[in-house]
Amino acid sequence: MKLSGILGLPFLAFLWALWRLLCIWFYLCAFAPLREIWSSFLSMNSRLRLLFISLCLIPCLAPSVVNAREPQTEVEKVLETTQAWDGTAYKGYPTGQPQVTVLHIKIPPHTALHWHYHPVISAGYVISGELTVEKQGTNEKVTIRAGQALTETVDTIHRGFTTDQPVELVVFYAGQAGVPITVDKEKSTANAHE
Repeated sequence: MKLSGILGLPFLAFLWALWRLLCIWFYLCAFAPLREIWSSFLSMNSRLRLLFISLCLIPCLAPSVVNAREPQTEVEKVLETTQAWDGTAYKGYPTGQPQVTVLHIKIPPHTALHWHYHPVISAGYVISGELTVEKQGTNEKVTIRAGQALTETVDTIHRGFTTDQPVELVVFYAGQAGVPITVDKEKSTANAHE
């Protein structure tokens, strides 16, 4: 842990200013020609002395105060890829008018989503919980946990399911205006039989 985290930046700025004043005092006392300046400083009116000290402290304290107020931005690359979670390479983005969609999804515990596919590239980020994604007709599965991201397959039927805890995630779709982002196979199959 940094010393500034233990003591706080304003206190450290005060110590730095105090150190500078002690250095100035030593410098003035160590050299005889400057002792007259020091004695005239001591004979000053107390208000004038306070003003002088305050003006000496401004250069010392100003950078510390400014730095203490600046928030620190942190950037962490969560995911960068050219392929879906199953290793299938993306072929390209759709043509036409691009449309970006962002969904905030909450799935209760012990829930299996419908079998579906996405005709567009998408990626999800799990905020909390744990989600397992499986492809239909294969044994391919992947589990993502809070703080992890997953790029979804394109035109491949799959579903997600939860276990003992709910899942909260955000999914980003890089689609095209007029093209659905998700096609529910269970509903489309049921409609085909009617």
